[in-house]
Amino acid sequence: MESYDVLIIGSGPGGYVAAIRGSQLGMKTAIIEKYSTMGGTCLNVGCIPSKALLDSSHHYEDAIKKLPEHGIDIKGEINFDLSKMIARKQAVVDQTTKGIDFLMKKNDIKVFNGIGSFKDNNNVDLIVNGKVVETINSKNIIIATGSKPSKLPFAEIDKERIITSTEALSLKEVPKHLIVVGGGVIGVELGQVYSRLGAKVSIIEYQDRIIPSMDSSLSKELAKVLKKQKIELLLSHKVSSIVRNGNLVNVLAYDKNEKEVSLQGDYCLIAIGRKPYTEGLNLKAAGLDINERGQIEINENMQTQVENIYAIGDVVRGDMLAHKAEDEGVLVSEFISGQKPHIDYNLIPGVVYTWPEVASVGKTEEELRLNNVDYKIGQFPMRALGRSRASSDLDGFVKILADKKSDEILGIHMIGARCADLISEAVVAMEFKASAEDIARISHAHPTYSEAVKEAALSASENRPIHI
Repeated sequence: MESYDVLIIGSGPGGYVAAIRGSQLGMKTAIIEKYSTMGGTCLNVGCIPSKALLDSSHHYEDAIKKLPEHGIDIKGEINFDLSKMIARKQAVVDQTTKGIDFLMKKNDIKVFNGIGSFKDNNNVDLIVNGKVVETINSKNIIIATGSKPSKLPFAEIDKERIITSTEALSLKEVPKHLIVVGGGVIGVELGQVYSRLGAKVSIIEYQDRIIPSMDSSLSKELAKVLKKQKIELLLSHKVSSIVRNGNLVNVLAYDKNEKEVSLQGDYCLIAIGRKPYTEGLNLKAAGLDINERGQIEINENMQTQVENIYAIGDVVRGDMLAHKAEDEGVLVSEFISGQKPHIDYNLIPGVVYTWPEVASVGKTEEELRLNNVDYKIGQFPMRALGRSRASSDLDGFVKILADKKSDEILGIHMIGARCADLISEAVVAMEFKASAEDIARISHAHPTYSEAVKEAALSASENRPIHI
């Protein structure tokens, strides 16, 4: 039996990054992947394919709505080919997953295809087609099996008309009326994709606002934009029934006053979040169990109750984000090798890839008020930027929350063009305990979207923005 220093179960962003870092640190490393392609949910049916479709649909929307105002006259009717969009999406996925294959070979990481099932805390059975084909021994084991879409107990997901995000990424037609249950990141992103392509889109959200985990000002602004884009939002609505009738889906919901609302569409996307995936691991054989949320309990070093077994990513506490899982994968490999890494979870950014993009890091206003923190606000509208006017991307703002006495930045929240990239400036600033004045005094290139960050910092530090 061949033995390894580190064995990772799952090849998503957390798993494959942990494997690469372990190999870089001189450890003999192996990885087990259940599916035929590596990369997990993110690369195959999550982050990468959804961004490919968002970009394709954005190009189409710009062609029919924005090009004329730029003086670009396209003769004849502008059409799209959904099958080509889906094929391009798949080509992007294939190229990306093949890149992971290359990285495994480059870093001399052994890849096993099959289901990893614990035999004990040092041995994992590799199961292929329901049979144990070999047992893999390792000093350390990292669980990185990710998550699956959450389901509603009263709705049968048939993967045809009642679907999850996985099926929504490969539809054969644009829905006439797409009903989205869930106004979180997945719901608003995929809702916007199909709205751009001509579908009527209705988003039903149980909370009183969309993207409810982010700062409420971002939720309000994004809701305003989506309504302007003709996306219907039904907030504070509880779905009670989803029933398919032929090629139609009937959805019944109740508002906060118990008033019944009935919707009928040809597709219903269930986008109420995701849940940890530990099926088939046989955790009890290793001395492990899951908590009431289906998560594996860990300490600050990602160690489970069994010292040589670690867990990272969506199967543990915290936001289900690919970059969080990557950071945790690096942390575990470095910890095993004797280093002393750390992660500041307050500084892991969240992003929604709608257009305009939404991004956030640090504390929200709601959190600061709840904890009785004395704070100040600096806010600057994107429409006041020359760069925004040049590109016609006028929606959104940057908001900086800073401590009222020390001026230290406590949170930065933004919505606008390229905010998914702009948020990194905020993360770097907060990592080094910057004050709002620090950002205000840093030169920002003109004309750029990033000037909104500087202007918001000027507003927060001395209430003296230049351009409003």
